[in-house]
Amino acid sequence: MAGRINDDDVKAVRDAVPIDAVVSEYLQLRNAGGGNLKGLCPFHDEKSPSFHVSPAKGLYHCFGCQEGGDVVDFIMKLDHLSFAETIERLASQAGITLRYEEGGYAPGRQQGERTRLVEAHKAAAQFYVEQLDSPEAEIGRRFLADRGFDQAAAQHFGVGYSPAGWDHLTRFLRGRGFSDKELILSGLSQDGRRGPIDRFRGRLMWPIRDIAGEVVGFGARKLRDDDNGPKYLNTPETPLYRKSHVLYGIDLAKKEIAKTNRAVVVEGYTDVMACHLAGITTAIATCGTSFGEGHIKILRRLLMDNSGSEVVFTFDGDAAGQKAALRAFEDDQKFAAQTSIAITPGGMDPCDLRLAKGDAAVADLVESRTPLFEFALRQVVARHNLDTTVGRAAALDEAAPIVANIKNSSIQHESAVQLAGMLGILDTQFVVRRVGQLARWARERGRDGQDPSRTGRRAAQQAPEATQPPAGPRGPALNLRSPAHRVERELLKLALQRPDLVSPAFDAYGADEFTAPPYATVRRCIEDAGGVQSAAGDNTYLARVREAAPDDTVRSLVTELAVEPLHTRRDPDEAYAGVQLVAVRLAAVNHRVTEIRGALQRLGPNADPQHLAAVQNELWVLQQYGQALRERGYAAL
Repeated sequence: MAGRINDDDVKAVRDAVPIDAVVSEYLQLRNAGGGNLKGLCPFHDEKSPSFHVSPAKGLYHCFGCQEGGDVVDFIMKLDHLSFAETIERLASQAGITLRYEEGGYAPGRQQGERTRLVEAHKAAAQFYVEQLDSPEAEIGRRFLADRGFDQAAAQHFGVGYSPAGWDHLTRFLRGRGFSDKELILSGLSQDGRRGPIDRFRGRLMWPIRDIAGEVVGFGARKLRDDDNGPKYLNTPETPLYRKSHVLYGIDLAKKEIAKTNRAVVVEGYTDVMACHLAGITTAIATCGTSFGEGHIKILRRLLMDNSGSEVVFTFDGDAAGQKAALRAFEDDQKFAAQTSIAITPGGMDPCDLRLAKGDAAVADLVESRTPLFEFALRQVVARHNLDTTVGRAAALDEAAPIVANIKNSSIQHESAVQLAGMLGILDTQFVVRRVGQLARWARERGRDGQDPSRTGRRAAQQAPEATQPPAGPRGPALNLRSPAHRVERELLKLALQRPDLVSPAFDAYGADEFTAPPYATVRRCIEDAGGVQSAAGDNTYLARVREAAPDDTVRSLVTELAVEPLHTRRDPDEAYAGVQLVAVRLAAVNHRVTEIRGALQRLGPNADPQHLAAVQNELWVLQQYGQALRERGYAAL
């Protein structure tokens, strides 16, 4: 086959390029033990890392989606390259000159399409950089200087200039051996009346690089009044460039993003430059499109997406900026990371802010961020007239789902209380219950793919009293730490702290087996959260139990039980858990035996023989069960 890469050269490339170095260009890797590394899989969405890399073996494998292979397979699958294109890219990185069989070394003729387009962009980027020093580019240099960027800044970001003529770049790239077809396909040129002409003319040029650092497109800024084009013109969609899958500055920011677990999303090329020069080296920007799912996937891999990481959005305080912020909030739940927003003062973007107030002001802007959900909440509430009952109700209808979607259950509860205050609703618990109800619907929707909230919302609107918890028995306050209730308390603590020790037996216990009404309510909360069996391998178990609580009092009790030490001097085990399970069950049996004996006494000598026999039989069964519990313990459950 003509143009086949020499086998020895392929082996040399595989051996020369460490797989962990290549994979680290795309995602954050952490120590997985045994000399291996792990990270979030780039081939499928996941919350916890199952993608493992073995540098010693030169292999990777994802235990989630089963993708695996060596460094060549990784690049081929992730960047959709052919085998030859992958070897050519890796050889270029390693400084290896490839030999092509049956035709010798002829890269211009034999390289893959993508490799050729990358080379064309690389040459174009260098051409534009050189043109920035030309007399014609004085307007571009002045534009940069007016925004606080000197020559060193322009060089650091690779900023260049495209001459105003029709085909300066086109002729230059033709001289480098690129065909007209390649120039059109790359988006660097476009069809003219007499052949290809330059797409970008008389503009300041920013190279857009992918996460591996290769130039895949350009952003071009208008400089002259006689330019009838848009203010910013980007490369069109090409085999290399998809605007929804690239982030400007990601090549410069990726290491710091992985190191600090924070990314700062700004709106423009000059904003990225301003942030980096001000010390915010995690700044990135989208390229002519809103922040979307493709961008989220890039950041999730770099952030090792978890609750300890953060994405900070900066937007102008004007209407357009607020709208963009609310769009970003719609994607908030696709991050495990916390999302925040920093509103620039006076409508200034980070570039203007740096120019007006210096580098420190840009750093202060990022540090002054507020949670994105809080910003979204205030924007929604501000749209309603809170002076009227109808306005407050409408605001609650629109704002409650925002609070219900907050991932952290503690923050969700506090925000529900805050929302009640914002709306002027005195019955705080009504708002808390409403939010909790919506959160439960969302979980159910996620579990079974259905939308139980449709009928639920109608029922809640038609009968708001249905959201009120059922009234419990009234009487003197219970001393929940009294000896009479100690065993029930200990069992509930085990169910919350060590559900593995009481599973699955605990799930068979009814709420009526807990004689203290508050404990019976906690038992129902555990049941509503899926039971102790659902806790296995799920770190959201406690949060789900707290969310199932009907009010703050019960929620506080759940928290108390979850952190209170167990009454054992050694580590709790199955034997200790079994003692508590038996004690609670035996107390419930004894309580029922007492009730039945009282019923028999009330029946008297004239009782219906059949009914009397049934009650006596129940009493006998319970007495036998109680005896078995006393003699055999956990085995009798």
